[in-house]
Amino acid sequence: MERELWRILYRLTRELDKPWGERRYATADVLAAYFWAVVHDRPTRWAADPKHWPNDLRPALLPPQSTLSRRLRRPRTVELMTAVEEHLLALIVAGSCLVQIIDGKALAVSGVSKDPDAGYGRGAGGNQKGCKLHAVWGGGPMPIAWGPAPMNVSEKTMARHLIPTLPGAGYLLADSQYDANPLYDLAADAGFQLVAKKTKDRGHGGLGHRCQSAGRLRSIELLTTAFGGALCNQRNAIERYFGTWVSSGGGLGPLPAWVRRFSRVRNWVQAKILVAGARRLFFQEQHKLAFA
Repeated sequence: MERELWRILYRLTRELDKPWGERRYATADVLAAYFWAVVHDRPTRWAADPKHWPNDLRPALLPPQSTLSRRLRRPRTVELMTAVEEHLLALIVAGSCLVQIIDGKALAVSGVSKDPDAGYGRGAGGNQKGCKLHAVWGGGPMPIAWGPAPMNVSEKTMARHLIPTLPGAGYLLADSQYDANPLYDLAADAGFQLVAKKTKDRGHGGLGHRCQSAGRLRSIELLTTAFGGALCNQRNAIERYFGTWVSSGGGLGPLPAWVRRFSRVRNWVQAKILVAGARRLFFQEQHKLAFA
């Protein structure tokens, strides 16, 4: 399966790359080696060794580890990975779902890690050290919008960055961590009705003394109806999305020891997202061949 997933990513990367200058290694060559490492859950040093490649897949120009480490930090590499991600999203039509869900997933590291970019915050079951992946899912194998942040950055803060980037319009489901008036207004501006469980009542019917967002009042009203209850139940689907992602071969498991510092975490997470999209594309192609 690793071979097939890599082939899909490599083909898209070569098609979308726009070589320029006189560099010995194109950006597609750099990402080809990086994807080979990611699909096997190995560090870039492993992928830079020719003996870890089958003869029929090994690129003619295989960048050394020092080149991989340097080029993976450059904006051009991130831009190409993002272009591949957008292309995969378009191919699997993941952005057309009327109901989208936002949540975060802890990416914890050891409590004694010296990573200066890791923060302490609320993770699964208690306080943890590391980063957190904030993502919006729309029913597909890939998040529609996402972003990593230190563990101590709140869901509300990251939601302010993610909501304006969402495609389409409809309902955005969330838990009580997102029950904040500014987020309802932000979602409305993006064409979405944010539906979040109301925070615990603190007098005055749980609405406080301030003027309330029309979106928040609508969410509270929706949750008293059968339709709103059904929407709220769909929010649990994001746990399945994360669960499927982390339990699949080549999926996003705990951060390995060589993925530290924010830039490496971001590249690793994005590559894992691309692997998930390639997996869905592979099975779609197999399904078409079976019924051809």
